[in-house]
Amino acid sequence: MIRNASPQKQKPMRYITFISLLIFALGCTGTKHAAMKPGKLNGSWMPIQQEISGKLLPKTAFENQQLIMNDSNYTVIAESVDKGIVRFKGDKLDIYGKEGVNAGRHFTAIYKLEKGQLTICYNLLGDSYPDAFETKSKPLLLLSVFNKEKKTQISFKASSPLRGGADRQRG
Repeated sequence: MIRNASPQKQKPMRYITFISLLIFALGCTGTKHAAMKPGKLNGSWMPIQQEISGKLLPKTAFENQQLIMNDSNYTVIAESVDKGIVRFKGDKLDIYGKEGVNAGRHFTAIYKLEKGQLTICYNLLGDSYPDAFETKSKPLLLLSVFNKEKKTQISFKASSPLRGGADRQRG
């Protein structure tokens, strides 16, 4: 019989998962660190890279994660679902867990949006903001890079049977 990892071993990964997805919620700034409106991050974000303590995490650690932003509300879907709010202050984020394994927790982070990629550096302790997008020798910092999920649009031709026959003439 195969047993799952103990709850103590799963907690750090849940925090990492939560933080990386939560970073989606962060406000975006350009290279000038000008504050963006939270709505610029609305949508679904998929992590493409994560690191902690300067070491890249394997893709299997985050490949099924998703961050969904809707103004200052976020939802992180991973091995569980977390929901909460994000407060934007320039290039800094305050992330407050409201539902899920991180309910009642506060995380701090910095973020940037460049060339369509969202980069968030989280402080898992939440006691200060990271100074840079660097985790080497800093075991409580998590760096996540996200790409926005592209919307797929379905279009039907006028003669499509899926239109319910609206294009047919009645006699």
